[in-house]
Amino acid sequence: MHTIYIFGLGPSHLGEIPKQVYETIAQQKQIYLRTIEHPAAKELVAEGLPVQTFDAIYEQYDEDFEQVYPAIVEELLTLAQEGDVYYGVPGHPAVAEASVKLLLESEAETKIIGGKSFIDDLFAAVEIDPIEGFQLVDSFGIDADEIYPGHHLIIMQVFHAMIASDVKLALMEIYPDEHPVGMIDAAGSPEEKVTWLPLYELDFFDEVHNLRSVYVPPLKRDEAVNSFATTQSYVDEIFAEQGDVWTKKQTGEGLLKHFQGELDELKAAYANDDIENVVEELGDLLMQVLYQTEVGEKEGIFSLEEVLAGLNQKLRRRHPHIFDDVQADTVEEVEAIWQKVKEQERKNKES
Repeated sequence: MHTIYIFGLGPSHLGEIPKQVYETIAQQKQIYLRTIEHPAAKELVAEGLPVQTFDAIYEQYDEDFEQVYPAIVEELLTLAQEGDVYYGVPGHPAVAEASVKLLLESEAETKIIGGKSFIDDLFAAVEIDPIEGFQLVDSFGIDADEIYPGHHLIIMQVFHAMIASDVKLALMEIYPDEHPVGMIDAAGSPEEKVTWLPLYELDFFDEVHNLRSVYVPPLKRDEAVNSFATTQSYVDEIFAEQGDVWTKKQTGEGLLKHFQGELDELKAAYANDDIENVVEELGDLLMQVLYQTEVGEKEGIFSLEEVLAGLNQKLRRRHPHIFDDVQADTVEEVEAIWQKVKEQERKNKES
């Protein structure tokens, strides 16, 4: 198999492609582009370069987008059987480019020959310094559980209102509805545009914007009320040397009576069908768990991280029917798996 050379088209226009990269691809008898829907791609065609795109694959898998990138890679691997292949993608090949990731994971001989990412231009457009901490996520894979609201957040490929709607719903699990967000179109190009709007209006547009990203400013600690990290920081401060006098005198065993008291109040809330109070009492129980781990850490016995490690390992170990190829379609089958795993855990402790 021959080599697949991968180059980036930059964030927008042809002038942002590095000179060396341009001179290299200009000498080729054929270059392949993931899509023509990019300003530099269209300019390469206008200059008469021999361009072939994979846009037909997007149309072929219009209702099954997950098949697009594997299909593109399959075609590239076939082409590489006959000779070297020059393959171009928007931005920089090493930044959030799924087809390149698949190529690098394949058995093909690959080489990235350069490009320019949109990231630097986006930082400049919204006037932020990445040293403060940031997350870069793809709109197709956004997960509210993996977002840290204390960092700058950049979401790529928010080019359609339906995608923007999914992004908005994920963000609204963490950020206030009125939280300001920036829509950045064509960062770094003459057509660059930054539009600020409240989060709840994020999907209020009709056109398709292929070069659109979204920037979400960080929340201050007291604003990030939906974040477990905020909870941890509050508890850490309460138990700090200059913290709460009462907590300094507590022991793990001494806190048990408060744990039991909160549990009794939770039972009463359920008995009264008072869901608002159920939520509050669950929070109080969580607070007691965190107080226990803080005391354990303070005494050098154990830490929250050890508790989480044990819990995560147990959740993973006791649910092979969720995480592995074990079949369990009934409650009885789940119970049998549970007992089998627990028995193995017992044997491991005894050995």
